[in-house]
Amino acid sequence: MKFRAGCTIFKTKAIARDALQRVEEAGDMPALVNVRSSLEEALGVRFEAEKGDHFFRSTLVQTLFYGVFSAWVLWAREVPRSSPRFDWRAAVWHLTVPFIRTLFQQMASPMHLQPLRLVEVLDWTAATLNRVDTGEFFKRFNDADAVQFFYEPFLEAFDPELRKELGVWYTPNEVVKYMVARVDMALREDLGIDDGLASDRVYVLDPCCGTGAFLAAVLKRISTTLDGKALGGLKGQKVKQAALNRVFGFEIMPAPFVVAHLQVGLTLREMGVSLDAGTERAGVFLTNALTGWEPHVSKPLPFPELEQERAAADKVKQDSPILVIIGNPPYNGFAGVTEGPEERALTNAYKNPKKVRRPEGQGLNDPYVRFFRMAERRIVQKLTVEKKDLLSDDMRFHYGDAGEGVVCLITNSEWLDGLSHPAMRERYLEAFDIVRIDNLNGDSRKTGKKTPDGAPDPSIFSTEHNREGIRKGTAISTLVRKQDHQSINSIEYRDLWGTKKRKELLDSSEVKSALLYQKITPILELGLPFIAASAGMGYFDWTSLPDLFPTSFPGVKTSRDEFLVDIDENALARRIADYFNPKISNDDVQKRYPQVMASSDRFDPIATRARLQQRGVEPGHIRRYVYRPFDVRWLYWEPETKLLDEKRAEYLPHVSEGNLALSTQQKPRSDWQSSQITGPIACLDLIDRGSTNFPLFVKDAQSGSLTPNTPRGVHKFLKDRGQQPQAAFYAAIALLHSPAYRADNEGALRMDWPRVPIPGMAETLKLSADLGETLATLLNPETPAPGVSIGTLRIGLRVLGVATKRGDAAIEAADLALTAGWGSVQNAGGGSIVMPGRGLTLLRDYTPEERAALEAEAMQQGMPFDTLLGLIGGKTYDVLLNTDVYWANVPEKVWDYTLGGYQVIKKWLSYREQSVLGRPLKLDEALYVSETVRRIAAILTMGPALDASYLACAADAQTYEALDLSRDAARERRTAKTKKRGISQKLTPAMIANREEARKAARDAKAKRKKREMPESA
Repeated sequence: MKFRAGCTIFKTKAIARDALQRVEEAGDMPALVNVRSSLEEALGVRFEAEKGDHFFRSTLVQTLFYGVFSAWVLWAREVPRSSPRFDWRAAVWHLTVPFIRTLFQQMASPMHLQPLRLVEVLDWTAATLNRVDTGEFFKRFNDADAVQFFYEPFLEAFDPELRKELGVWYTPNEVVKYMVARVDMALREDLGIDDGLASDRVYVLDPCCGTGAFLAAVLKRISTTLDGKALGGLKGQKVKQAALNRVFGFEIMPAPFVVAHLQVGLTLREMGVSLDAGTERAGVFLTNALTGWEPHVSKPLPFPELEQERAAADKVKQDSPILVIIGNPPYNGFAGVTEGPEERALTNAYKNPKKVRRPEGQGLNDPYVRFFRMAERRIVQKLTVEKKDLLSDDMRFHYGDAGEGVVCLITNSEWLDGLSHPAMRERYLEAFDIVRIDNLNGDSRKTGKKTPDGAPDPSIFSTEHNREGIRKGTAISTLVRKQDHQSINSIEYRDLWGTKKRKELLDSSEVKSALLYQKITPILELGLPFIAASAGMGYFDWTSLPDLFPTSFPGVKTSRDEFLVDIDENALARRIADYFNPKISNDDVQKRYPQVMASSDRFDPIATRARLQQRGVEPGHIRRYVYRPFDVRWLYWEPETKLLDEKRAEYLPHVSEGNLALSTQQKPRSDWQSSQITGPIACLDLIDRGSTNFPLFVKDAQSGSLTPNTPRGVHKFLKDRGQQPQAAFYAAIALLHSPAYRADNEGALRMDWPRVPIPGMAETLKLSADLGETLATLLNPETPAPGVSIGTLRIGLRVLGVATKRGDAAIEAADLALTAGWGSVQNAGGGSIVMPGRGLTLLRDYTPEERAALEAEAMQQGMPFDTLLGLIGGKTYDVLLNTDVYWANVPEKVWDYTLGGYQVIKKWLSYREQSVLGRPLKLDEALYVSETVRRIAAILTMGPALDASYLACAADAQTYEALDLSRDAARERRTAKTKKRGISQKLTPAMIANREEARKAARDAKAKRKKREMPESA
């Protein structure tokens, strides 16, 4: 019986799972200590702790299986075959690289296989391979595809977690071909190398070559170019010469290293040439691509073959004139593998900017950034070695910009606009002559894997073999350095979206660059982002929020919401009482509340509980907590230990009766969201990426008095205009909620802190502050809003969000069970999370009664009825609690209203589904939904007034100097030693132009209002 390809995959997965189980059960492998220490020394890493042990064992067993498969492919292609049946014990004779043979012999020896109980598994593997219909197999898959056909399914089945941790993702063939083609074109068009990759002077390196896909594609591209050289039967030898001497691959993992050698060998065989197993090998080396580029003294290794492998790799690093670096670096660190100081130091160059602001966050720790730095240094810079004397081992290394070449990497796209990468982008504008970006999008956070039109936008790595793809967005970066170098201030950029982008890539691989890309000039004030960022004229002269309100705090992060947060105060109090009760054992607490007894790197649940029980429960520490927009709950705020993970003790003193905070963020994950207003302490996830909270007043630690959270210069500026200290705070709220403000500056708002135009005219400032104070009341559900939540409601709001039972019957308490599928509980990481559901809504037209009430509302607000409908929505929803009860008349735009990245009403409902909450809604909760609908409608109807105020403020925006603020504020340039506190009132040309435009728009708006207010008889 012969197996077809699909059956072979099934058998391979089953064998892989069995192998994994046996290896894990075997535990330590003391006989392989020499192999382990040799690999650590050769690769410049350490396999540490449990994860390091797992990585080492898993890697070696993968190497064993891939070695067997590689040997089978070579055996199957022999003519004539060396034996009638494939025998894994003879596999070593088919492996061409000395180190691979040695490693395979070490692994396949009886002293290692017997303890691991893998002899039987390898016998199954050989039996499976011997039953493959090789004719059908190689007919269906060319040799290179056959490699991937085994590689991906095996790794996914053998160790899926390790695969994810390593960021091991097979690069789609279309991406590989595109990148190789673009590099070839850059060599020809930008560097003037007529033969591109086929030129003998072009040395190519894939520093993380995996299974060799890029190397094979480069060799094929060379072959295609040589077709036009009339080389006849010598063409294959010419390509082989390139594979041996100038097309290199580095790989740190032994298993794909084995496969890469197989792939290069098979690619050459397709061209009619082969490598001599005794004297020739492809230029693929087992090495850490991030180390060893400088001359160094190495510790001897116990295996001569590994010593030779290291020496050969170092020779390439230190002697070969690399002109092209291409590949797909790993996106994650190696689990349990600790890198050395040389590797860690690589990104230091991206931590010290010249003009742009300093990096923030941890993004420079991502491995792909180190590969970028290695590539940039190798292509752009030349190394000079300085010695004290000829015999001295004391060396100093100096790098100077003097090189040329091309870097082309597909990586995480975070670096294009990330807060951690400003100096990295600044460096590339300085070091390269051309920067081309193909943004492949597909990010689950930034765009929700949706195109701008809402269509699916999967990861570029979503393929037939791997439908999941990855969550991060990706980009192809092509960086060109010319010998006659000139720094640049613009880049070439394009977006690719949707399900056809792989085909689009391939179809555009030979298109001239001038026809593919648009020019983008990165903006210094935003950190030089390598994506388009629109901003209104004069925006960067406005005041940044942290400069206007110097004190701010991140929100609280419990890491144990399920235990420390609750909608019901009494339920939370009971949990806390159980936790502190010494009569309830740890095992019982674990059964009742598993999340609070789950260990983590920074939380020991047993020790924490013991310590807190000794102290006793803190009275008065159950506090109001702004959990999500319009969703205020209860929090047990614990000042000691890590029971409450990030407690923000410095934030708490400023939370007091009558004080407010403006919650916003520096850089959203996706679209920018307007600010929120909080009274109680705020959750970090009040905004999707993490809330930063700017209090209205700050509390003096000594006197306890409250003072305005504005610099002295701003305080004086307000006082001189007869304004209260809080005027700037409320004006900022009004400006941040103006739809026109958002539309004008959306690109910039996605990159950095919002900037607001503080006007100089007292009347304009007061109007903006008054609007902001009204907005603050509407945005803060803890504050009663006259006409909206208390008193006689506005006529148009009375008909919105009305709780209704079918047949207009009276609603009983039993009718308030929320069962329309708004949310569900799912287990995750030892606890549970609430996932939103689709729920049930019915879209309809307004009834005559509803329409009449809204017409009266429009008249009261002094706007045409069509304008009101444009603000709240031309149609409306009935939002179902269950099959009998619903909230009637929730206008479209009210229902869709988002804050902090959340659809406000739908998010609130998801946490109150009966299966989640464990009870029906209470009367006040059902009424609260109606109140929230009305608050949101009132906010939306303020749009025209907010826009008019914004335009007036923009027309009269004051400079930093007029507000007595520093343009060299610490958050923009933390290394600044001198603050430029000047007295200049000079306006920039952009500000002057912006004022004229804004004044004209204000005059036009005023004229239109007057026209509407004129009586019909006039």
